[in-house]
Parts: sequence; structure tokens; C-alpha cells
Amino acid sequence: MDTLQINIISGEESTIYLPKQLKHLGEITHVAFGTISCKCRMKLTDSEEKILTISEDLYTTLKLPNNSTTYLIVHENTLYLGPLVGIFTAGFTDSLLRPIGERSIFFSKLLSAEKAVGAIPFVFGAHHIDWENGLITGLFYLKDGWKKIEVPFPNVIYDRLPNRRIENHQALKKVKEKLTQEYLIPWFNPGFFDKWEIHQLLMNVDNVSSFLPETHKNPNFALIETMLSKYQHVYLKPANGSLGLGVFQIIYSREEEAYYCRFKDVETQKNRLQKYSSLEALINFLFRKKQLKHYIVQQGITLLRTDHKTIDFRVHTNKNKEGKWQLSVIAGKIAGRGSVTTHINSGGVVKTLDEIFTDTKECQEITQKLAHTALALSKAIDSKIVGTIGEIGFDLGIDKQGNIWVFEANSKPGRSIFAHPRLRENDLLTRKLFLQYAIHLTETTIKKPEEVHQ
Repeated sequence: MDTLQINIISGEESTIYLPKQLKHLGEITHVAFGTISCKCRMKLTDSEEKILTISEDLYTTLKLPNNSTTYLIVHENTLYLGPLVGIFTAGFTDSLLRPIGERSIFFSKLLSAEKAVGAIPFVFGAHHIDWENGLITGLFYLKDGWKKIEVPFPNVIYDRLPNRRIENHQALKKVKEKLTQEYLIPWFNPGFFDKWEIHQLLMNVDNVSSFLPETHKNPNFALIETMLSKYQHVYLKPANGSLGLGVFQIIYSREEEAYYCRFKDVETQKNRLQKYSSLEALINFLFRKKQLKHYIVQQGITLLRTDHKTIDFRVHTNKNKEGKWQLSVIAGKIAGRGSVTTHINSGGVVKTLDEIFTDTKECQEITQKLAHTALALSKAIDSKIVGTIGEIGFDLGIDKQGNIWVFEANSKPGRSIFAHPRLRENDLLTRKLFLQYAIHLTETTIKKPEEVHQ
């Protein structure tokens, strides 16, 4: 259904005007926004403009924000406006110029796709909730900047908590529990993925298990030594790490009978390569204050290279307005000089696939293989994981034999790849898709609640 601009009319009471082409919606006796609902009467206008006009009393009671556009959902004589989409996060400041600190620009972009989709999104935290009155003082991004507006509880909530530490905060867990269990508000993308849990989950899905490198949790010397003799190099990664932090590449040189370790120095933020006479010396030196039980060891894979630098691929998938997985972006990431990962903060560079693969046919084939793999992985994770997910970011690699490997799946993927000028449209697409999926989730909750509240 098309989106409609909401206009306000004074001098009328409890009335909504809809264009005559929406006559098929049938009799409307109630109008709802978020968790507020009230009686109304509907009138049709001769205008063919995409405008919904609402009487001032309804506008005030429903607590509609100014200048909104809306998608229409009708069920059992109730017209649902919005939907109202709450984006839950933490790390707020007292400044309305940058109310979410350094992430304010990210959130302003996220909210700016609303006009194209019709949903009405806002950002909020635990301290913005008025439980007694069922209201939230939400942060909206308007033409003249950030504004605080009081709105009802939303139809759906999108989880954008910034990290695992905050996510595990007991007070925030209670907020989520109350909103989902007492108010039955669907909540999507809850929780960061654990590398080991995702690996175990995918190992049991036949059509995707072949994409997984050999991986073990809580490695010891003997296991790392065995894997090095098998693969010549391995990766040690924190089970709950992100942004490529704390990743070590260990390489065994048969000729020198020596061990090399490539990593990013936490103190100097420089990429390092160090040589050791034994694996024990390497582990004892680098992990003297860390415990390997918090790590996984992963098979090293010789990936495609360009200019002697490793390439891997970031692939985003999103659920769309039908609730189906679709590809939203593929980008190549080229490792920085001496870097253990392709992350931009370690000197990595983002390129589009046609910048890396100049042969058109090869580029198309690789694009199709990566897309097919990411969609298969998305469906597999979605079918096995607890909770509702609407987006995933994958780190995939291709070896010299053309085999595809999955290194990581992220439930809250970073967005640094979208700084590339030719990926701006994909950036907008991902922002639209999260709202389109929020609409789908709202509509399903209203019309088929048993599918959401299982």
C-alpha cells in the first residue's frame, strides 16, 4: 500500500478523511497509533492526493508527531497508523545536538528513510519510558534536527544496543522482558551472535555446513599444533569479539622450524609480525594475561589476493516487506599492509566487486556465488536461532580453488563499507529494509499474532 501524508484539520471531531480510492478498506470504527486506540468515523474525499486528514482531537489523543507520513494497516474495522517503530539503544548524552554521542549521525541516517517507507521511527532508551502512563519520550530526527516527542509505546522494537557489555546489563534485560512479555511488542535483532554458537548451529544444517572452516573452542597447545601441521596457519579469535579486535594469525614455517604471529598491537595500534622458536613461547608471551578458553581456533585458508593483499567480502542480507531474506549489499575488503584482518581500522580498503574483478563474467559469477551463500546462511540461522532477526552481516572468503567460506555472522553489522561512494544506494536500501521489515512484523502481529508470539 502507498504511504500517505498526515494533515490535521480543526473544527471536526473524531474524524478521519481518506481519499476515495481507499473506499475498499471498508468501515473504519477505530484508529490506532502505537498502543493508543480510540473511536473515530471515516469520511471519503474526492481528492486523489495521497493525504490522510485527521481531526485535531484524534491527532492529540493519538500523540502523532508533526509532519508524519503513514503506511495503512486495516484489521477488524481498526485503522493502524505508522507503524510506530522504536529503536532501543543506550549511551545517551544531555545534548540535543548529539543526543546519542558519536552514534548520533548513524541514527539520524537510520531515521531519515521514514518518508520513503511510511513507518514512523524514533530512538529511545530505558530512562525515556513512562511505565505509569504507557508513554515514551522518544528522539525524532526532523528537518531542523533532533527533537524529543512524547509518543505511545511502539508497535515494534529494533534492538541497536551498542555492545555485549551493555546488552548484558540487568536493568536493560528487564526492560526488554517487560515490553516483550507484558506488552507483547515484537523485538527484532536481539543480542550479538556468539561465534562458537553460530558455528555449532550451522554445522547441523546440511546445505551450509560445507562453508564452515574447521573450528574448535577452548584450544590447547596440542590442538593448535595439530591444526598448524594440517593447515600451516590458523586464527585465534575471541569467541565474543568484534571489529577484528584480539585476532591472532599463527603461521608455522617448516623451512625455518619457527612460528610467526601476526596481530594488531593494542597499545600502539600498529600491525605486528613476531617470530618465536616454539608455539609454547608464542602462546605464553602473547596470552600471558589472557585465557585461551575465551578463544576459538580456526582453520587458516589461503584466500584470493590482489596486489599481494588478502581479499574477503562483507555481504549484508535483510528481511523485506514480505518478511523474506534479500541481498542488500556485497563489498570487497582488502587487507591493510601486514594486517591480520581486512577491517578498515587496521588499514583495510573497501572496493566494489567490479573494481576488484575487472572481467565482467568472473565478477557476475562471484557475485552470484556470494549472494547464494549469504541467503542460504541467513535462512539457516533464522530457522535455528531463538528470537526474531531482520538483518545479518557476513564475512565471507573465497579460496584459490573457488570455494566459499564463512568466517563470521554479525547480528548488528557495522556500516563502515557504506562510506564507499558507489555503495550509498545500498546504504539507503538497508535503512529502508529495516523499516519495511518493521511494517511486516507489525502487520503480522496485528493480523496473525500466533506467528509472532510463539
